[in-house]
Amino acid sequence: MTVPDLQKNAEATANDKARHVPGLPKLPQPAHVIRDDAEAIQVAHRLAETFNQGAAKRDRERIWPVEELDAFSQSGLWSINVPKAYGGPDLSYVTLNKVIEIISAADPSLGQIPQNHLGVVAAIRTVSDEAQKRLLFAEVLRGTRFGNAFSEFGSKRAADFETKFVDKGDYVIVTGKKFYSTGAVLAHLVPIVALDDEGRAWYAIAKRDDAGLTVIDDWSSFGQRTTLSGTVIVDNVRVPKTHLVPGYKGYDKPTADGAIFQVIQAAVDTGIARAAIEDTIAFVRSSSRPWIDANVEHASQDPYTIQAIGDLSLKLTATQALLEKSGEAIDRAVVDPTEKTVAKAQIAVAAVKVLSTELAVAAGSKLFELAGARSTLAAHGLDRHWRNARVHTLHDPVRWKYAILGNYYLNGVNPPLHAWS
Repeated sequence: MTVPDLQKNAEATANDKARHVPGLPKLPQPAHVIRDDAEAIQVAHRLAETFNQGAAKRDRERIWPVEELDAFSQSGLWSINVPKAYGGPDLSYVTLNKVIEIISAADPSLGQIPQNHLGVVAAIRTVSDEAQKRLLFAEVLRGTRFGNAFSEFGSKRAADFETKFVDKGDYVIVTGKKFYSTGAVLAHLVPIVALDDEGRAWYAIAKRDDAGLTVIDDWSSFGQRTTLSGTVIVDNVRVPKTHLVPGYKGYDKPTADGAIFQVIQAAVDTGIARAAIEDTIAFVRSSSRPWIDANVEHASQDPYTIQAIGDLSLKLTATQALLEKSGEAIDRAVVDPTEKTVAKAQIAVAAVKVLSTELAVAAGSKLFELAGARSTLAAHGLDRHWRNARVHTLHDPVRWKYAILGNYYLNGVNPPLHAWS
């Protein structure tokens, strides 16, 4: 490397460090622990009422949801899949999916932020030893938030990782660069996907303000604008082996880990679709004008609008039913992870991923067609539904979910075992 190249790299590194966002301290009081499924749903509805009030403004001005996120994680909803043996509620994934849908209907950025946290909790249950489970589940129950530093911007495929770690005995040294790091800005711990010298992927869980960990708030997408994502630079970060989770073990044999990561994405999209449909109905009832040829007094009496709302509502009901079915299938796979139960869970999740993706995008667009030109005014902030749906549903290509479903039913081929299936 030439001297100018070295100088350029040094300047880039200094610039990145200057853009680093310091982490926030944990709240002193421990988080609540949810008692049962009914309480989880009740708490989710209560939080959603609050989150909905400022959602449009947070989206428009890209305001960090600091108070909202603290309320969310302190509510106990971030520990609902911690096993009972370790003091957790161990609630059904039917309930977990519904919680995420409810929160996402109010603010899908807040609904997406715990996705990787909940997925890592599930992975710890699957792959960690007893000592690690006791240590990390205790952190989660206290209210510790996991962010993520999984995906990489420049790799050829989503599953290709250049971030690696070096074994140093009681600890490892991790180096790499991540993007799409949802929740990392306001996390307390950041799980970093890193490869060992055999190419196996681990979660190296670093403290948010560890030396060498630079978190940059540079998420510039037009949707899901306050997911607190962006770039994470990992420069010789030291992680104790107590916090090194063998994530690869969740995919070298049938487990529900991949389906769990995926179904939470579908729950977010279901919430986005529900919010778009509800806002369409409210606007048509209160503000839209009937078309001149309809010969009706109110826009809500337009027969074509009635038909379209019926179609959207029917598809939402179907999507919610599949979301519930997928939660039931995951519950069975968690208790009894066999090739058959895991494949059934993956197939159920693939199905709801298709419907939730297509409905969220369609509902966000149909809103303006049915509500009319005045619904596009910036004051209403209704464009956020389509923007959020369009961005979030790009997490993985739904066209491949059709392929998974077709190959399973036609040829008896089980879905692949990875975090996107």
